[in-house]
Amino acid sequence: MVLALHSSAEIFAANRATGHIALHLAASAGRTRRTHVHEDGSLRVRFPNADANALEAVIVNTAGGMTGGDRFTVEIALGSGASLVAGTVAAEKIYRSTGSDAEVNIRLDVGDGARLAWLPQETILFDRARLSRRIDVDFADGAALLLAEAVVLGRTAMGEAMNTGFFSDHWRVRRNGKLVFADSARLHGAIADKLAQPAVTAGGIAIATVLIAPAGEDTLAAVRALGEQFEGEVGISAWNEIAVARLCAKEGAALRHDLIAVLAALGASVPRLWLN
Repeated sequence: MVLALHSSAEIFAANRATGHIALHLAASAGRTRRTHVHEDGSLRVRFPNADANALEAVIVNTAGGMTGGDRFTVEIALGSGASLVAGTVAAEKIYRSTGSDAEVNIRLDVGDGARLAWLPQETILFDRARLSRRIDVDFADGAALLLAEAVVLGRTAMGEAMNTGFFSDHWRVRRNGKLVFADSARLHGAIADKLAQPAVTAGGIAIATVLIAPAGEDTLAAVRALGEQFEGEVGISAWNEIAVARLCAKEGAALRHDLIAVLAALGASVPRLWLN
């Protein structure tokens, strides 16, 4: 017997994209190996390399983007000594919503002696898009962590602007379960007007955050030494063996240029798909 959907809410929910990836890794005989891979819905994960130093994971959204009501979850756990570079096959696009938020939840657990580079390509928000994103990280004392997330609010190269919409971003980073970094951002309503304000981004529509641990004065010096090479604005600070860099640019290409420069200064190579 086929059950009919009796409300517009049920019909809407039935047509939303969902996706879930759960990836567990362990170090064995000097190599990082997959111990558990779970894929569900619109998300897939592929492993294009067999590098002895680090496994590479590429996340694919087969839905081709997100819109209101879509919900994606990515969970990655690295055991002791494991090493992973994780990214996305393309920039994630968040399209116009009729009212509901697109939701992204990312959970990263990094064990003792493990190394994780989380380097997805940009998230692009179109006019009237709505995105709620949460990133939760827990890493052990002996772990190495590099996180880079970039957001572009409208595509100036295409003559597009994100005039209105909603963007909420929550980062919570813990070391051995203890909160060491908390960051929240929220833009709602007339976003283009708010971005134009000098105290916000002074007209910049492309922003990024890079978090590095462990880090110290040498990390700051490496980034600050780039000086006038940046096309946008870049600032970095460090405390309690964590460094955070903030980037802001007038358009997405300038942000990518600066982000690649920052990562290179930190000794990190971007995934090959960034350069295709």
